[in-house]
Parts: sequence; structure tokens; C-alpha cells
Amino acid sequence: MKNKIDTLDLNLMKLLKAVVETQNTHLAAERLGISQTSVSRGLAKLREVFGDQLFIRKAHGVEPSELAEKLAQAADEMMTPIIKVVESYQDFDPLVFNGSITIAVNTFLQEIFGSGLINVLKSSLPNAKFKIIYWQSHSLGEMLSGEIDYMIQLAGYPIPQEVYTHTLCQVQNSIVARVDHPILSKTSAWDEIHHLPIARLFLDGINSKRSVIEELYLQKGYVADVELTSHSLVTVLEYIATSDSLLYSSSYISNMSDKLTCYPLPPLSQEYRQLDICGGYLQTRRGYPLNQFLHQVFQSHFDTVIQPS
Repeated sequence: MKNKIDTLDLNLMKLLKAVVETQNTHLAAERLGISQTSVSRGLAKLREVFGDQLFIRKAHGVEPSELAEKLAQAADEMMTPIIKVVESYQDFDPLVFNGSITIAVNTFLQEIFGSGLINVLKSSLPNAKFKIIYWQSHSLGEMLSGEIDYMIQLAGYPIPQEVYTHTLCQVQNSIVARVDHPILSKTSAWDEIHHLPIARLFLDGINSKRSVIEELYLQKGYVADVELTSHSLVTVLEYIATSDSLLYSSSYISNMSDKLTCYPLPPLSQEYRQLDICGGYLQTRRGYPLNQFLHQVFQSHFDTVIQPS
């Protein structure tokens, strides 16, 4: 079978997919704009290659076998990256482009920058269709398989060499806590704040058993009292707004609630004082006009974003 598959005409897979979806050879012929005879010949060639009864004849059409359904699905998955390549090189014009674009964004970053990202995308690619998704544990696999066109992630996330990455911006960290916090409003010295409860965001792929902050506390000889860990930024913000707990994050966070404000960090090395945000796409797509354009759009956007003081 392998030798036959090596010489398989891709148009036959397109035919197979049409018959599976319509379950009728006449309708499949109409969809593809070919004759009924061509459909019959194509199905005969498919049976020669796969050596199985792909379809069972019924009174008003055909019923696909399990193999036929799986082959149709595989054909669809196979053609998607090919179509994207063709779309990317066919006289790319961002104002005319009407294809689909998938952007995967770190959960935390999407909550903060999501509205700005979709606005700049819509203005730059007015006819495109967008899917902006949270970066999850399976997203890297989807990125490597070409299902994700661009990613925006924290620099601490482990990215393989197959993905081209670049820094979009640097965010300065601070302590975020409620307004008029009884201790932080007076001092941020380690001796005074190390016992305060901590809320932290769980970041898929970055937070392991202990977060960076927990490791930092151990280095200082303290044990971090993490009272809340959550994927939900809204939940974390409500928690710190109604308690004496604190969050190590950026001033962007404090702007999301008038109950919160920023306080200075205790003495820390530079690596803890800032957070790098990076963008990326497959190395194999570095020459694609679409991916290059997305990079330019996001870089220009972050260049104009001013962090609240």
C-alpha cells in the first residue's frame, strides 16, 4: 500500500472528502464541478490504494466506512497548512486578505492586552477572521503543527528552536495590593512584608510546583504564604482587594480596579524587576508575508503601549 500512497493524486483525497460529507456521488460531483463518471473512476482508484470497501451503497446514496471518515479527516488536516502557504504567498494584501488567523496568547497577557490586540488586528486586517485563544498545555503541539499562526507569551515559557521568538516589550514589576494597605503603604522592606499572604496567577507551562516568587522567598530565607493560586485574574484581583494579601505583578493590574494600587518592590535583582513579553511563529514561516506582517503589527502595537506609573 505504501508505494501506492506515495503516488496518490491529492485530488482523489479531495474527492473522498466530498463523498464522505455529501454521502452521495451525484452531490459530490456537483460540488467538485466534475462528472459522475469521474467520481466513479476516482472512487475505484481510491479502493485500489486503500484496499478496503470505503463506501457502502444505499438506496439514496452511499454510507462511508470508518476508514473513509478517518481518511477524509486526515485529508482536511493535510490540506489546511498547504492552503495557508498558498494564501500567504498569493499577492498578500492585508486590506484584502480574508483568511483565518489563529493567535494564542498567555492567559494573563490576554486579560490585560486582549482588547488592544483585537483592535489593532481588526484595523490592520479588516477582512480577516480571527481566533484568539488562551495558551494551554497542548498549544505548543498545535503551534508546531501549524494550527497556530502567532503566539504571545511570557519569556519564561520554554520554547523549542522550531519557533522563532522575539521580544515585544518589557514590563516593570511591582507589588499590587489594596489601597491603604496597613503595611505596604508604609514600607516594602523584606523584614516587614515577608509574612504577608500572597495571591498568584497560575501560568500554564511556567508555574511548576513552586512559582518564581516562592523560589525567591526561599533564597531570602523565608517561606512564601501563598493563600490563593488561580487561573482567573478577576478572582485574584478581588481576593487581594478584600484582604491584606499581595500580588507580585505589574502596574497594568492595578489599573483594572480602583480598589488596588502599586507599591515598590523590596530590594531585588534586575531579573525579578521586569517581565519580558515575546512573540513568535514557526521558523519555517519566517519568509511568509502573513507572519511577517503579524510580527510588524504586534511590535508596532507594543511599541505604543505605555505602562502606567
